[in-house]
Amino acid sequence: MTGVELFGRHDELAGISGFLDRVRQGGCVRLIRGEPGVGKSALMTAAAELALSQGMHALRASGSEFEADVGYSCLNQLLLPAHAALDRLPPGPREALSVALGFGAGAPPDVLLVCNAALLLVTELAADRPVVLVVDDVPWIDRASAVVLGFLARRLEGRRAGLLLSARTGSTSFPGLLSEHVVEPLDDEAAGRLVETLHPQMPARVRRRLLDLAQGNPLALLELPAALLGSARRTVPDAEVVPLSDRLQAIFAARLTALPDATRQVLLLATFEGAGDVRVLRAALPDRPSLEDLAPAERAQLVRVDDATARIAFRHPLIRSAVVAMSTHEERRTAHLALAGAVDRDRRAWHLAAAALGPDEEVAELLDDAARRVLLRGDGFAAIAALVRAAELSTTSAGRGRRLAEAAYIGAEVNGTVDDAEILLTDARRAAPDSAGSLHAASAAAFLMINGDGDVNTAHRLLTGAIETGDHGYRADDPALVEAMHTLLLLCWYGSTPEHWKPFFSVLRRLRPQPPDLLALAADSFADPVRTGKAALPRVDAVLRTLTDDVDPARVVRAGTAAVYLDRLGDCREASWRLVRHGRDGGAPRRHLGALMHLCLDDYLVGRWDEAEELADEGQRICDTGGYPFFAWYFRYSRAILAAGRGRFDEAYTLADEITHWALPRGVAAAVLFAHHPRVLAAAGQGDHDAAFGHAAAMSPPGVLASHVPHCTWVMFDLVEAAVRIGRTTEATAHVRAMRDADVGALSSRTALLQAGAEALVLDDDEQVPRLEAALAGAERWLFDRSRVRLALGEKLRRTRSAAQAQQHLLAAHGGFAAMAAGPWLSRVAGELRAAGYRPATEQRGEPTALTAQEAQIAQLAASGLTNKQIAERLYLSHRTVGAHLYRIFPKLGVTSRAGLRDALSPPAV
Repeated sequence: MTGVELFGRHDELAGISGFLDRVRQGGCVRLIRGEPGVGKSALMTAAAELALSQGMHALRASGSEFEADVGYSCLNQLLLPAHAALDRLPPGPREALSVALGFGAGAPPDVLLVCNAALLLVTELAADRPVVLVVDDVPWIDRASAVVLGFLARRLEGRRAGLLLSARTGSTSFPGLLSEHVVEPLDDEAAGRLVETLHPQMPARVRRRLLDLAQGNPLALLELPAALLGSARRTVPDAEVVPLSDRLQAIFAARLTALPDATRQVLLLATFEGAGDVRVLRAALPDRPSLEDLAPAERAQLVRVDDATARIAFRHPLIRSAVVAMSTHEERRTAHLALAGAVDRDRRAWHLAAAALGPDEEVAELLDDAARRVLLRGDGFAAIAALVRAAELSTTSAGRGRRLAEAAYIGAEVNGTVDDAEILLTDARRAAPDSAGSLHAASAAAFLMINGDGDVNTAHRLLTGAIETGDHGYRADDPALVEAMHTLLLLCWYGSTPEHWKPFFSVLRRLRPQPPDLLALAADSFADPVRTGKAALPRVDAVLRTLTDDVDPARVVRAGTAAVYLDRLGDCREASWRLVRHGRDGGAPRRHLGALMHLCLDDYLVGRWDEAEELADEGQRICDTGGYPFFAWYFRYSRAILAAGRGRFDEAYTLADEITHWALPRGVAAAVLFAHHPRVLAAAGQGDHDAAFGHAAAMSPPGVLASHVPHCTWVMFDLVEAAVRIGRTTEATAHVRAMRDADVGALSSRTALLQAGAEALVLDDDEQVPRLEAALAGAERWLFDRSRVRLALGEKLRRTRSAAQAQQHLLAAHGGFAAMAAGPWLSRVAGELRAAGYRPATEQRGEPTALTAQEAQIAQLAASGLTNKQIAERLYLSHRTVGAHLYRIFPKLGVTSRAGLRDALSPPAV
């Protein structure tokens, strides 16, 4: 027995402990019932081991189908360990029991004498210490042993002995039984923990499917993973139909064997139909069999029919697999053909494909169409399965190669089935060597190249060449061409030079009749928004309004990409969260990652830093375990800027260095540039403005907003502020002039704020402060940038104008930084407030600002010397939440570190 086997069995184990207590007090009999595979045997083992650990005798036996006709075989198994104690019995009972158990020769003993001898033996053993008889699988014990056990069950009261038995639900009650306990399947939480313990690297979609199929049955949870993980691609539309192990097959097929053939045929139709729609079954069934033949299965409680909804539900999903396993090839084919005439077009394609006896181009075309429709609904796995089956049914090698190449592209770009994508791409090339030049094959190869050990420049050349030599005629309605262009757009962005973008825009201009809306929008808003972003503004709202509940997941992620540098990610949040939830439930990981990236970026800008850190960790985990190593740099970047903002400088620099060292040999220039951003923030937080200026200038030189480096807009204020602080006013002025010339303030309310903030730092005319205050009023959403600009403005006002006016902006900045737990900035603004002569009213009275109940608890624990992690464990919080609370607590108590907490919380001396 292992602890893993008993997840979720706290109540059952408590019941066993109570049973043993009653045994010690004077005898007890109990029967444990449950469905096959529910874990009865594990509980019986736990009971025996617990009894032994408490100094009791524990005698065990188990019923066996192969010994059911051997008299006293179960009793022999049960009492064999107590063979030596037979000598303590009187001669008559001793001889009778010895003969019955096969230990001695003689005439068959009287049954009553054997029963009394067994009772005497148990009583003798109990005189030394309590005895527990543990008998598993009672329905299979032999008749003679059952008589003896029934005799004991009615006579153990008053003796320090107990009888614990197990039986399957529905079997005959045991005579003389006093109490029963029914073992239910594991609940969702316990089943999830069991799977996580046994298979921590299991993909989310497989884990979800396993939990749905097993329905809490521990044996199914233990034995199904081999079948689910061993099948790289789904090749049938029925997610519930999976190969069963021998043990599972025996369990779930046992009650099917007695059914009439006609009943099993109806069950087979219901299995393949999948939805349980009685109307579809009625339309698919001929005169015989008919739905009337379902009655035996209903009486056997294998299925339930809901009259109100006209739906059939199987009692357990794995009954479907057992039904299929017991059918013949011709029965399965006949069922699929019958259903093909009664279902919608997508299901019809699958049923015809399942019934096909050889290549069939008409059915392959139907599956092609079905694949595209299910892909739009976000089910990339079903799309791959449809294309793979369509390839198998193709009548030409070219058709087979094209379909396998498209499946490879979906597998690589959408689903994260990278290993499968490589296999499919190899199969495509083997089927049709010319397919290696197809756009789907080229897109898949480019993705696999950058996600492996290849570099961006080689992948860019590969895909550019495939597009320029393709036979698509530059038609904007060619799906393969459009997908290739979206992939090329990302490769160009990774390269981050005008040379990378030239072939992309050359093809974009040739698309006829015009480029698709999202592709055209991203070309203007994502490639070089400083110069072309304003042209995208009239169209971005129209695209964002299309992000409805049923929109293609690829469109959601691509709309987010187009919205990043126009600061419109907030309008994508609801749609992005849908993809995250879908991904957590086993949906396409690539779209899950894309949505996480966009949520992290938006969270950073608007000050949801706790959520941003959690989502960045989630994205990093998916990349590390789900076959997406390339995209891990995005989440390292998010983690790095958050670490820098919160004062974890070593962590920020380490993550930035990891990004740089990974990206340089692969030609991912965008990642190299991004890595300067956390360094800028960390250096500024440490007061090293020379270093901050250097890192900002590495992204975009002073006086220049670098071409095709869109992220330079995220550090343009940092560059100006750092330049002013180190006396490089010429460079600061040049950068402000570049911002004005580009009119970056027109892109969004945030860039308008950053431009106004930079101008206020550099220019001294009287109009700058009112202009900046107007920009602040229109930028409520951007908590971090708004707080930083207020801090810079407050610092300037304190030195040049009114301390009172400075205090107003500094206090607002203080509140913003406290909300984000932005420690370095909070300390800086606190120092400015003191320099401006500000003292809180509570501080003037010598009283600390009131803490919330949770803040007070965290403060006391921190003052006692506990670490954030220790506090988090004690209060059931995350350590990051504790850190965020402490950063809000420090300014309330007028301290700047943990060291000051004890004095601040100590009562004043009397």
